[in-house]
Amino acid sequence: MDIMARLAGWQIRPSLIEHPPLPTCADADRLLVNRPGTRLKNLFLRDNYGRRHALLLTRPGKQVDLKALSRQQGWSRLGFASAERLQRYLGVAPGHVSVLALVNDVAQQVELWLDEELKDGDDFHCHPLRNTATVLLSRSDLLRFTGQTGHTPLWLPVPSF
Repeated sequence: MDIMARLAGWQIRPSLIEHPPLPTCADADRLLVNRPGTRLKNLFLRDNYGRRHALLLTRPGKQVDLKALSRQQGWSRLGFASAERLQRYLGVAPGHVSVLALVNDVAQQVELWLDEELKDGDDFHCHPLRNTATVLLSRSDLLRFTGQTGHTPLWLPVPSF
């Protein structure tokens, strides 16, 4: 899928920055890739039974307390979803995850959770379904995108250690 063409069809035309593969936030730090905007850490989570899934966007350095987040959201023991689940629900491999992968969740089985600490952010860094580029998605374009995919963002205080 050409995500940039899909975005353009929704009147979303973000900047695209090409770069070497950046599967993790630490890789971006090591390469000192300097991009304007708000960097994100994307965590694909599942409940203990594998029945519910969420994509959590938070700031890169945050150490999320999954046990506290589980209690807060009323989910049974949150954990990281497997690579197989990531492919099945979001259509991407580990290291390529971003909010843009929700375009592949046509059955709307993944909830979108956004850390309240990102509320004042703009030009959010998102992989365009590949980790060799970054899209700078404005806050208004992020909301337009989630509206198009049918994913209502849940802004929440994300507990950390």
